[in-house]
Amino acid sequence: MTISRRAGSLDAWLRTATAHLSTVSDTPRLDAELLAAHALGLSRAEMILALPRLDVPESADALLARRQAHEPIAYIMGIRDFWTLSLRVTPDVLVPRPDSETLIEAAIDHFGASMKPARILDLGTGSGALLLAALDVWPDATGLGIDASSAAIAVARDNAERCAMAGRATFEPGNWGEGIAERFDLILCNPPYIATDAMLPKDVRDHEPASALFAGVDGLDAYRVLAGQLSQLLNEHGVALFEIGFDQGESAGALFRKAGFDVALRRDLAGRARALVVTAGRPVS
Repeated sequence: MTISRRAGSLDAWLRTATAHLSTVSDTPRLDAELLAAHALGLSRAEMILALPRLDVPESADALLARRQAHEPIAYIMGIRDFWTLSLRVTPDVLVPRPDSETLIEAAIDHFGASMKPARILDLGTGSGALLLAALDVWPDATGLGIDASSAAIAVARDNAERCAMAGRATFEPGNWGEGIAERFDLILCNPPYIATDAMLPKDVRDHEPASALFAGVDGLDAYRVLAGQLSQLLNEHGVALFEIGFDQGESAGALFRKAGFDVALRRDLAGRARALVVTAGRPVS
């Protein structure tokens, strides 16, 4: 689709693009503005302030076509904000979502004002979002991010450089916690937790990496592995935080309880079950 590009018509382009995106996105006007700003090389705020003086950029229609094909805005722009950070994202990693910030909030609540994690582990790190956000909260901490994807590791390392944390964050390939010979005060993990036959929006199903989404017929395969490894990774007074699907509080929690851990449920701002808060408990006989 091509929208007329007469001088001074950016506002008209935005209105027309918004209409075209209304069947693709829950936020069509925002998407249109972000695409136009990206094409102009401006922030959205800068573009809006200068809107009456701006022409439609040459690349705007091509970006709009990509969004109409359900490609996520974050992949089109190559950037996603998470916590206080601006991170590079590619189709090799999941798009960081605000819901995942629930894990960082739970970690802050666990440690409070008097305690600080010294070593942080991020399993299935992807873009490095969780680890880098935690290092932003605790500037004296260091951390390790693990991912099975070498392409994801490259993205995470680049983000550590972007956030000036390369000296504090190490990213290595690996199979969850296998072969890690140290214990951590804080473990963060957003594993795949979607059942293989689940229906997903096209934005997710057709564009985000399947290996980071799907976890067997019941969506619990990753938790089964993680529950078996956690006792070798978590410090006695540490906490492990696992993102879950909205209906997995009991099923995923039971796996960690069976492995001898205490488990509490953390909800996101919308009131949905979002994370398991796992701490050392008594072994189950």
